[in-house]
Amino acid sequence: MAGDTPHRVAFLVYDGVTLLDVAGPAEVFTEANRFGADYQVVLLSPTGEDVTSNLGFRVAVDAAVSAEPAAGTYVVAGSSLYPRTPVPGELADAARVPAAGAGRVASICTGAFILAAAGLLDGRRATTHWKVTHELAARCPTCRVEPDAIYVRDGTTYTSAGVTAGIDLALALVEEDHGSDVARDVARALVVYMQRSGGQSQFSAPLQGPPPRSSALRKITDLVTADPQGNHSPGELAKHLNVSTRHLTRLFHDELSTTPARYVENIRFDMGRALLDQGHTATQAAALAGFPSYESMRRVFARKLSISPAAYQRRFGTARRANAG
Repeated sequence: MAGDTPHRVAFLVYDGVTLLDVAGPAEVFTEANRFGADYQVVLLSPTGEDVTSNLGFRVAVDAAVSAEPAAGTYVVAGSSLYPRTPVPGELADAARVPAAGAGRVASICTGAFILAAAGLLDGRRATTHWKVTHELAARCPTCRVEPDAIYVRDGTTYTSAGVTAGIDLALALVEEDHGSDVARDVARALVVYMQRSGGQSQFSAPLQGPPPRSSALRKITDLVTADPQGNHSPGELAKHLNVSTRHLTRLFHDELSTTPARYVENIRFDMGRALLDQGHTATQAAALAGFPSYESMRRVFARKLSISPAAYQRRFGTARRANAG
């Protein structure tokens, strides 16, 4: 990003806006100025009036959306209101009109619902908080919602997952503008990780969905999570509870909507991906995560991510190197 004029980062705020969706990313851009960037952060509301955040704090805005020149980056913050209720027309307009002139448009968490209401996600890939990805897909049927991503870029449109993922996205935008060294300096100054790569999971496999209801099944899932390298065949797991394999399979189906084998595979996949992010070779990651072989891990990666472990590691090499720095 070059030039003598500041790069304007405009945040759309409104009554009920999640304060962290604004403060976290704004802090990243402001901190980047200490390392050579030139961002000018402004807060805009649909009418130009101050707004009240989700915490009840008043948020002073700089101007109305209509009064501001085109932004280099236009950021739509989220709110817990709009997965539950329709987005008002004036709020959708407050996203749609400025987005047309912005260099890039981004949403934080449930701000994706406002972009969707504005028609800005039609035919695009996107993400939002994992709890409401199904609702976003229902409201924007032409959008390809990626429920397991930290953030998603589709052209000049960016969407991020729940709250703190907005910091990851802001770091990615700083890296895009100024390179990985500046982004890493900002991450260190804010005492956060260099951004988790966009394709990483929003949450680890054991947190996907509610925990088992029964203490018996919790014993099994805790065992697998604590020792993914162990012998976790359905028969061996059933022995821990002194039940039949058929009964154990029924427990997994009724409480977790999966099978014992698939649950173990998910745990190992998540572990393998984390190990790749930490810089282990694909062969090392496969062994440490408990896969019988590299080839078995490769098949799982191909099915879940449509890429090999080696390709995954190359794609997200910048974030991995930064974490090691």
